[in-house]
Amino acid sequence: MLELVGVTAGYRGRPVVSEVSVAVPRGSWLAIIGPNGAGKSTLLKSIAGLVPHSGSVLLDGRPVQQLSARERAQVMGYSPQTPLLPEGLSVTAYALLGRTPHLGTLAREGPRDLAVVEQVLARLDLSSMARRLLRTLSGGERQRAVLARVLAQQTGILLLDEPTTGLDIGHAQALLELVDRLRTEDGTTVVTTLHDLTLAGQYADRLLLLDRGSVVASGDSASVLNASVLAQHYDARLSVIEGPDGSPVVVPQRHPPK
Repeated sequence: MLELVGVTAGYRGRPVVSEVSVAVPRGSWLAIIGPNGAGKSTLLKSIAGLVPHSGSVLLDGRPVQQLSARERAQVMGYSPQTPLLPEGLSVTAYALLGRTPHLGTLAREGPRDLAVVEQVLARLDLSSMARRLLRTLSGGERQRAVLARVLAQQTGILLLDEPTTGLDIGHAQALLELVDRLRTEDGTTVVTTLHDLTLAGQYADRLLLLDRGSVVASGDSASVLNASVLAQHYDARLSVIEGPDGSPVVVPQRHPPK
């Protein structure tokens, strides 16, 4: 159980998000949406303990601040939107970094750790790139490698900042389907930021719409992906229609040609 109570976070004393409260039950998926600059990434970083915050971030009622960095890495996996990738590492070596929280002091990875990474790379269609250096990958391939490291941690909570950035539609769907299977089969709790509102509506149980750092809408996709609400906060012309699976599809509307 992940719970935020009155979370305010920012940088150098300037709040970027203010008084955010939301409960994320075990095995559910919360998608944080909102226009550029709304504070989505800052909120995710505050959950991960990477940005100072006031209010409370609770894991099963225990404040995250009470967890050591090692304990936090054992229960929460965080994937940034623009990661800094170390030079000279292969995809496999990078993914193995995700096993570090589970190793003893000065311990090295064993057969089980390698098996976990091999399985993760296969799930992310990265097996053929296992020995390639990170710097040789395309943007979308690097994004999948970053997710591989996070999944190798085998945590109960996944915090993913724009996980589909740089991915084509096929790999984006495959990635989100994998995350959804982890949620439904293993009880993994998922919190993502997503720009693609249609994908957010298809996969998340609950959406949290931020604008200028404040929660302006929260609930299921049908209630949050409302054309008038989205038009107001995104300053966009759009309509919302029902997709084949019943989930909302957000369709941009072009201004009539002059």
